[in-house]
Amino acid sequence: MTDTPWWRRDRFAARTRYLAARGKALRAVRGYFEAEGFAEVDTPALQISPGLEPHLRAFATTLDEPGTGPRSFFLHTSPEFAMKKLLAAGVPKLFQLAHAFRNSERGATHHPEFTLLEWYRADATYQALMTDCERLLTVVLEAVAERHYRWRGQVTDPHRPWRRETVAGVFADRCGIDILATAPDPERPRLDLLAAAARPLGIAPHPGDEWDDLFFRIFLERIEPTLGIGVPTILADYPIAMAALARAKPDDPRVAERFEVYVGGLELANGFSELTDPVEQRRRFERDRARKQARYGEAYPIDEDFLTALAAMPPSAGIALGFDRLVMLASGAARIDDVLWAPVG
Repeated sequence: MTDTPWWRRDRFAARTRYLAARGKALRAVRGYFEAEGFAEVDTPALQISPGLEPHLRAFATTLDEPGTGPRSFFLHTSPEFAMKKLLAAGVPKLFQLAHAFRNSERGATHHPEFTLLEWYRADATYQALMTDCERLLTVVLEAVAERHYRWRGQVTDPHRPWRRETVAGVFADRCGIDILATAPDPERPRLDLLAAAARPLGIAPHPGDEWDDLFFRIFLERIEPTLGIGVPTILADYPIAMAALARAKPDDPRVAERFEVYVGGLELANGFSELTDPVEQRRRFERDRARKQARYGEAYPIDEDFLTALAAMPPSAGIALGFDRLVMLASGAARIDDVLWAPVG
């Protein structure tokens, strides 16, 4: 970090071309969803629960409401819960460009306050979202007058047919690991089995690691850098233990109907067919809260209103795409700060 203020004209001038690309991308995104018949929505950042993913840290605050006294709230890590309530309310197709907040995250591709593009389709599965991504990434590039996405020397062409792979397939192909065999009980993957499978790679668990820690270490070292090279990659069908809000795949309940999009080795989006069973969702929430409490000594509350709404939600699919990252890739920016009008701090 430099001591020179970001608003100094010389520093700001270096970012103007990236900010111009941001404006063009923003208009292209809105144009795409308007043409598709989506409603643009705007939901509150203050929520009872910020999200329950065990490894995400939220910003807590207190609402001093006249007549009721102080109440604990959080800045959401995603607008997901509120948008799903709108699905339950009867909005069939909706999108949002939302500021989201995640604590303890800052770097070239992370910022504590950032913009998420989220959209949901009622009566659809994750396959429809994959098609959306293929179309949207082409539309955005055309808007910024570029032919390719660029990231750290990699060039990715979204106009060519995208590569589609599965999590089990990439672990077998790149690492020689049968990742599903390390979870004989799909809900409780075993660290010892994954550690044994990873030993030939020279990758070992650290003290205190769980199965998903080792999963991500292998993934980040051996798999992620190979994804989205030349053409974007859709990586689908994650182990069910890694998809707390997604439904299981009907023909293989070991995996969930979840996918991620990669461009130039960088994760861009995460989507899935939605779980709509409130009983199962509560069980998963309680499991993840217990994991977070055991590991970090804190746990966020469950949004009971969300579970009630879930019972009224139609079969749906939803996705979150990092809009700032999309602008980075389209404009050739090296850091997320380059595409923000004003960084935090």
